[in-house]
Amino acid sequence: MTDLFPEKGHDHGRCIDSALRQAEDVAEANNARFTDMRRRVFTLIWQSHKAITAYELLDSLQAEGVRAQPPTVYRALEFLVGLGLIHRIESLNAYFGCDMPHHEHLGQYFICRNCGRVAEAVNDDMSSAVHAAARAVGFRIEATTIEIKGLCHDCATH
Repeated sequence: MTDLFPEKGHDHGRCIDSALRQAEDVAEANNARFTDMRRRVFTLIWQSHKAITAYELLDSLQAEGVRAQPPTVYRALEFLVGLGLIHRIESLNAYFGCDMPHHEHLGQYFICRNCGRVAEAVNDDMSSAVHAAARAVGFRIEATTIEIKGLCHDCATH
């Protein structure tokens, strides 16, 4: 069985470093400025494998001594979502880092209702089914979020 959720105790620093390198590449390819504030918000999002709200981000920034206001955080989030670097988890009104920002995809988000971790999967069969269903009824998709709630492997076995 392949577990979408990282094992407990994994080297989370590597996750952040890899995500930052990809984000810098995506920003550069789009001629977009990856400012210090955008970088800090992005890093805070990647500090755990849980979705984080805008106000939790604001609290973290202020705890670090950054004099940020809600519009500053929301602008950074809008930028990051716009480049596909993070996803918004609709049901949680929170944000989660994207593992595949270099290409457009229809992700499916597995949300553990116990520990709060989120994992993204990309299943081409599911994506095709969603697009085929939309075409069949003449519907033009503008945005799609597929959220699946349950228990991650760790929580289900305890």
